[in-house]
Amino acid sequence: MSNTQPTGAILRPSEITPRERGGGARTTPLVTRRVGSTSLINGITAFEGGAQIPLHKHNCEESVMILEGHAIAVIDGVEHALGPLDTTWIPADVPHFFRNASDTEPMRIFWTYASVDATRTIIATGDTRTIDAEHGAK
Repeated sequence: MSNTQPTGAILRPSEITPRERGGGARTTPLVTRRVGSTSLINGITAFEGGAQIPLHKHNCEESVMILEGHAIAVIDGVEHALGPLDTTWIPADVPHFFRNASDTEPMRIFWTYASVDATRTIIATGDTRTIDAEHGAK
């Protein structure tokens, strides 16, 4: 008899090929629909020195924890300096972005979206994509 309910997963970032995001950022999707999640997605994004993600917003809440290095988070126009283990909470539809505060040292973040249907809308262009599609995790 087969069990159709997800039974949990162990995810090892060292065994997952990161997705190139462009501009010096690479994302490793972790919890996604692929492993059976029905309510959240998360992963790790690594930023080379000086790298950043463009100003954007999401259709759901997001939380980001700095794992390594130092970041500048701009949330609704307010700039915040962040270090290891500092954690943000960003409501849906609030424009924001993260950039590596260092031009030479790496920075890594752990992010979580409160929906498997999370989207990212780039403010400058209005382009909207699902996070799953953006990370090749669907």
